[in-house]
Amino acid sequence: MTEQPKLKRVLSLLDATMINAGGIIGSGIFMVPATVAFYMASSSLFFMVWILGGIVSLFGALSVAELAAAMPRPGGQYVYLNEAYGTVWGYLYGWSAVAVINTASIAAIGVAFSEYLGFFYSLTPLGIKGIAILTIILLTVINIVDVKSGARFQNLFTFTKLGAIFGIILFGLFMEGGNTANLQPIFPAQSFTSLVGPLGLAMVAVLWTFDGWIFVTYVAGEVKNPERNIPLSLIFCMAIVVSLYLALNYVLVYVLGFDQMIGSELVMSDAASVFLGGKGAVIVTIIILISLVGANNGSVLTSARINYAMARDKLFFKQAAAIHPKFKSPANALIIQCVWTCILAFSGTFNQLITYVIFASWIFYGMSAGAVIILRKKRPNLERPYKTPLYPWIPIIFILFAIFLTFNTIMEAPRDAAIGTIIILAGLPLYYYWKKND
Repeated sequence: MTEQPKLKRVLSLLDATMINAGGIIGSGIFMVPATVAFYMASSSLFFMVWILGGIVSLFGALSVAELAAAMPRPGGQYVYLNEAYGTVWGYLYGWSAVAVINTASIAAIGVAFSEYLGFFYSLTPLGIKGIAILTIILLTVINIVDVKSGARFQNLFTFTKLGAIFGIILFGLFMEGGNTANLQPIFPAQSFTSLVGPLGLAMVAVLWTFDGWIFVTYVAGEVKNPERNIPLSLIFCMAIVVSLYLALNYVLVYVLGFDQMIGSELVMSDAASVFLGGKGAVIVTIIILISLVGANNGSVLTSARINYAMARDKLFFKQAAAIHPKFKSPANALIIQCVWTCILAFSGTFNQLITYVIFASWIFYGMSAGAVIILRKKRPNLERPYKTPLYPWIPIIFILFAIFLTFNTIMEAPRDAAIGTIIILAGLPLYYYWKKND
């Protein structure tokens, strides 16, 4: 493989939007509504949490879009943190993403796909791991062979799951089984002060279902007309996802009511069984399988651009910076990511690792929003084709939420947060090693 100066810009506005939407809509939306119902068992609070989650995620997208449009290079947050805070912070983010955050997430989704496949076929624990690894390898090969093919694959699966979820919403609204009485109670019986804690926990769960809105920034170096298409893709994606989530959650409450939602492990299947009968669980399982494949393809496609960007800066194995001479993809970066992800999937350690470092995602999200403010002062002459609206309030509000979620995690799970911090800081010796050998 010969190194090329940069990746080809082949991704359209549609591709960018579908990469983001497909990456966001995974398995979470099919399970998290039951958790939110447990904490917020009244219609006003239940829907308020989903609306807030959408607004916070949109604020993050609107903030980061300014950075992506001004610096449309592969690597996303790695690039922005480098520019705003220095290379060590960019590296710590990149290390965390490559070692745990993104790779463990890909492994987890791969295993979840295998487990849901067990609805149709009996699988041993080894079989579950084997199928997970095979799907990760297959998705990696698709994205090595051609970036545009990976995007087309993403488009197909995203359109399919959007259509399927929309169909479920229509069935739930117009077939027998739902009742507006299930929307009761409208208002909570508890005092506001007693709801602050549960509200924070519900927000953490909801924001997890919106996670992935930043994916398109990882492939910013491959988006056509990035100054226009990256901000638009983020806005379009969030509009689609927020609308779909609100409509789907309305159907779940309308069909099941809060009492039935609370404690349901597969709330979507339970709701579908009401208005579709015995076939409901089968249909929902198929939709979940499609969602998981699409979500993982988006992760595989975008996440490898982080170690590619690090390698270009000589902070990772130099082979990862190579562009395949025929396929024009960061093939080595994808292969390295695939190997490590498969090891995590086979070892079964991914869930614990995710638990340890999940709070770090919000530290880096908050820092990325902060980079918008810092770079406005540090690099005032930087060309900004898109500027965050209502600046600086939108980045500030997002930063405050990131701080709240980070401290909430530390207070609720101090041991996990401490271990996660150690894992992140473990990247420092490697950083100094790469810098020394630069």
